[in-house]
Amino acid sequence: MLKISIILGTRPEIIKMSPIIKKLECLRLNYFILHTGQHYSYNMNKVFFDQLKLPEPSYNLGIRSGTQAEEVGKMLMGVETILQKESAEIVLVEGDTNSVLAGALAAAKLGIKVGHVEAGLRSYDKEMPEEINRVLTDHLSDYLFAPTENSRQNLLKEGIDEEKIVVTGNTIVDAVYQNSKLSEGNNVLEELGLEEDDYFLVTIHRQENVDNKERFHGILKGLESIGEEFEKPVIYPIHPRSRKMLNELSINVSGIRFMNPFDYLSFLHLESRAKVILTDSGGIQEDACILGVPCVTLRDNTERPETLEIGANVLAGTSSVEIVEKVRSILNKKHDWKHPFGDGKAAMRIVNELKHRFS
Repeated sequence: MLKISIILGTRPEIIKMSPIIKKLECLRLNYFILHTGQHYSYNMNKVFFDQLKLPEPSYNLGIRSGTQAEEVGKMLMGVETILQKESAEIVLVEGDTNSVLAGALAAAKLGIKVGHVEAGLRSYDKEMPEEINRVLTDHLSDYLFAPTENSRQNLLKEGIDEEKIVVTGNTIVDAVYQNSKLSEGNNVLEELGLEEDDYFLVTIHRQENVDNKERFHGILKGLESIGEEFEKPVIYPIHPRSRKMLNELSINVSGIRFMNPFDYLSFLHLESRAKVILTDSGGIQEDACILGVPCVTLRDNTERPETLEIGANVLAGTSSVEIVEKVRSILNKKHDWKHPFGDGKAAMRIVNELKHRFS
């Protein structure tokens, strides 16, 4: 019987893998979850398993944070040991993290098939560690589950065999559709004293932004100016690493409400009711687009160009002046786009494809 290893390590991976895990559970297929421990706090990890009603990982390597080399090296050793013990026939990874690269590389070295969920995304910016991870993982993979036709074309341009690629849609659509109703009764707005469509929601965590004082300062000053100009709260659930860098870089700003990360259903509720979402996260760009909320991306490029093409998203970089201008611009646009990430059946297509190829 086919044995599948789901390797994950971060909050976005848990969310995007959850529809696949549920489909495997429903079909009673043989699989196990291997968690690298890249995200390890309750708010960044276990609460997502609890709320999404997922089984506990069979293994947790407990790697935690470190340098790029430290994380990948420790993960490689841990993943290899478990894959040999379990005799897995295929490894599924999702996205572009160090956990993804380590899982794919360990499996490929052992001759185990690799399936990459969300394959083919490209920012063409190799200063982003995530870009290196996603490109290497795609070229290690045997099955490439591309979320869009644009992603498929990226893979074909790089010489990847067409037979390996399947356009499935993005599992984030499955997750949003499955959990939006559950989030409707959430009382996070009341708890924070917020009104629907009357606040800005922010996420900033990428290394190139939070490790660079000039870029991080530019973003925060832009957020400060937005709050002043529009006279609306600016809500920033801050990633632990981002808070650490904020303190280390001694950046002082006012008018931004910093708070601890939210559980998934609370954050989904906050996203769906925000006036604008400002982010450097790829997954949050997708969420905003799916939920019909305007997005301003605090980066110079994006691996989700489809969101720009349909007018759901704009690039602002990290200049405070440009950030304010882009918020003004997107608020003056119509918000009637149709998202390009599929119909919410990506997990079903991925699992069916695996069953077909291994039958």
